[in-house]
Order: sequence, then structure tokens, then C-alpha cells
Amino acid sequence: MQLPPKVTERAFTRLAEIGAADQGKALRIAVEGGGCSGFQYEIALDDPATDDLVLEGHGQSVVVDSVSLPFLSNAVIDFTEELIGARFVIENPNATSSCGCGTSFSM
Repeated sequence: MQLPPKVTERAFTRLAEIGAADQGKALRIAVEGGGCSGFQYEIALDDPATDDLVLEGHGQSVVVDSVSLPFLSNAVIDFTEELIGARFVIENPNATSSCGCGTSFSM
């Protein structure tokens, strides 16, 4: 059974800080073929499409297209700030391995 991805409060708060909704944008999370492990995440501010799954919080939106959705079942979309920088991250229980960059994974 596929469960939709979850978005943390930190991720929605960061989207609000950068004013994504004020620009009419949502955070798009997509999965594409490529990267050093077979699949890679594409994370960008984008316009929502009619067939996207829309996850909302704090007046902000995160969208996932229908092709990427099975790869992100029950994943957690978060925002982290570390010494090396701040970024949106995806904790994906479906990934069997990932590379050091954190944007590439295999299933």
C-alpha cells in the first residue's frame, strides 16, 4: 500500500521564509533516472500542475508528480541546516542505498 510522502514543519517553515507561495510557487520533489546510484531527486521551486499530489502546510505547498509518487511512498521531506550548508532532504524508506551526495539513490 502506497502512503503519500510527509513534509516536516521545518520544511514548510523554510518555504514560508523564502516566500515560495508569495511567488506562486511550490516545492517540487521529483525522481528521475540518473545519478551515481540509478535514481536522483530533483528539488526545485516550480508551478504546480493539475495532476500533482499537493501537500500543504503553513500556507505553503509541496508537489509531487504522479510518476515520482511511487518512488516517494512514505518518504519524509525535511529541511536541514548543517555546518556544510542548508538544504531540503528526503528520508526515503524505499531506497536500498544512496550515495554520499544525498541526491542519488537506488531501489
